[in-house]
Amino acid sequence: MASTAPFFFRQPIRYLRWASHEKPAIFYSIVIGSAGPVIMVIAPPIRRYFGDEISRPKIPLTYPIPKGPRQIPSGYDD
Repeated sequence: MASTAPFFFRQPIRYLRWASHEKPAIFYSIVIGSAGPVIMVIAPPIRRYFGDEISRPKIPLTYPIPKGPRQIPSGYDD
């Protein structure tokens, strides 16, 4: 009898164990990748519970123009 991978839909736990041993890079990439959407849902309430402010100051879209005439630097000429 040849050693083949267990079929996922019949034995999911056995298949996951097999995949973690035989193809660890793919298995753990999928585990970490699937944790991303879960963390997006779970992290904000946890941050609010520990007192982290969710609303941050907005990033300025323009450069602030200084008031008054422009000061031309001197002493840096070639």
